[in-house]
Amino acid sequence: MPKKHYENAIGESSDWRTPEDYFQKLGLRFDLDVASPGLDQCWVPAQRCFTVEDDGLKQDWGPRSVSVFMNPPFNNGSRNGVIPWLVKFFDHGNGVAIVRAYTSSGWFHRYVVPRAELLCFPSSKTRFVRPDGSVGKEPAHGVVLIGAGEVACNALIRSHIGCCMRTVQEAAQ
Repeated sequence: MPKKHYENAIGESSDWRTPEDYFQKLGLRFDLDVASPGLDQCWVPAQRCFTVEDDGLKQDWGPRSVSVFMNPPFNNGSRNGVIPWLVKFFDHGNGVAIVRAYTSSGWFHRYVVPRAELLCFPSSKTRFVRPDGSVGKEPAHGVVLIGAGEVACNALIRSHIGCCMRTVQEAAQ
């Protein structure tokens, strides 16, 4: 029986929450957190959320006017587990996502590079928070915050979280 994409997010090692100061720096209130532990268990400034039980990949995120925050499950190191989340995020087209910055991986160049409007690489290692509130040590890899839509991209630029880059799309030949 294949594993559900959320199955590993329940375990100790793959439920990593975005640091609260990132949200303070962004200064945004999101309409929807699509991969949440529950609004009563985290500090994502969102009006509503989809939890593990809801399965955010199976839910309708609403029209493009709905701003989303997405920190998808880490899937115990599965580099490709993020792909369905990225596809849904880019199809939705409005919000902020945070994923591993695997810039040399095929999925990064196939799914992120051609569709991202803005990439923000934090200026220091992102210290995610465990469900018990303890702060994880610096991870062995960096992350990238991805902006989709004008409001999200402008918030990332103003946040000073790190180096922000707008992507340049090549014209079709």
